[in-house]
Amino acid sequence: MIHTRANGPVAKCIAVPKPSVSKSIATVAALGATVTTIACYNSLSPAKGVECEGSTPTKKISRAVEADGKLRLKGLTDDSPIRLRMEAYVKKLQEQITSELEKVDGQAKFKKDQWVRAEGGDGISMVLQDGKVFEKAGVAVSVVYGMLPPAAVAQMRSQHPNIKTSSTESVPFFATGISCVIHPHNPNAPTVHFNYRYFELEDENGGEPLSWWFGGGCDLTPTILYEEDAVHFHKVIKEACDKHGPRYYRDFKKWCDDYFYISHRGERRGIGGIFFDDLEDKSVNELFAYVQSCGNAFVHQYVPIMERRKNMKYTEEDKHWQQLRRGRYVEFNLVHDRGTKFGLLTPGARIESIMMSMPLTARWEYMHEPDVKAHGKLMEVLKAPREWIPL
Repeated sequence: MIHTRANGPVAKCIAVPKPSVSKSIATVAALGATVTTIACYNSLSPAKGVECEGSTPTKKISRAVEADGKLRLKGLTDDSPIRLRMEAYVKKLQEQITSELEKVDGQAKFKKDQWVRAEGGDGISMVLQDGKVFEKAGVAVSVVYGMLPPAAVAQMRSQHPNIKTSSTESVPFFATGISCVIHPHNPNAPTVHFNYRYFELEDENGGEPLSWWFGGGCDLTPTILYEEDAVHFHKVIKEACDKHGPRYYRDFKKWCDDYFYISHRGERRGIGGIFFDDLEDKSVNELFAYVQSCGNAFVHQYVPIMERRKNMKYTEEDKHWQQLRRGRYVEFNLVHDRGTKFGLLTPGARIESIMMSMPLTARWEYMHEPDVKAHGKLMEVLKAPREWIPL
């Protein structure tokens, strides 16, 4: 696990005993709520990971921090490094989405929490709470520069053999992304989540990145299943995917169904969407265009559903069921979600950003049995994912 401080000098990294873990276990602390995941692998040994402790003012800092600062001042073009164009895109997307959500709510405004990382990078967490429509909505962006220890670089080669660098030196990295989670008041309106991110290992001499990849996805979590909402959500993201590859929606929809599985409950968190990671099967510009298509699709995926559902009448029983389903949402995030779990284990992490994804309210009851007549269709879908759109 790679631990980096959110504030102050980058910490010293040493090998420490850790349980064996799987791909993509490490997160950059300053990224908070699953905005960006650094792919790390368990090739160190079955019992070791990498952890940072202590601090030192002489810790090496990526040269790209200063160079990118100059490029931002000059203004970005289509020839600017992809990391800067992705950073600019997610910040613009955050503004667009929060503006649209404020219109849907009609009352509350987002609170902006900005931060700067001493080692390079910054972030903006925007949260709306106790609105007229939304109980809680968060949209966060993060930009992180850092140095990846040799052991972690060696681990990455198992999935990215194109990495050509010595294993005896730390390697500069860059990561940026956007993450959004929305919990409405009305149980007829679904919870939604998305995140899109970019990661690269930098050439210390300023050349092309040693390796890079994109990741992300979106998923819908209804309390009350309206099939037309599920079809609409999937239709919009499928159209975005199909512009860039015939297999993307099919493959990433299945990956989403598999990823958001609450194994101890034997059910999915919601009715899916897409999920992908380590995406590098095309040129960086082609995949940047794909990620933009997905990100730009979000408002069209979700806002029409909210407009249909936000003012619907509901019963106390509906609200009770919503609280129980939110309990499942919390269980997944704390037990299974990679970004949340390892963010919480990371020294110096921004805990408020990590917990941004949690609903304000949730409920657990001992041995609760769902009303089969009222919620049987939803439970069937959560246990056996459905193809909402013809492939």
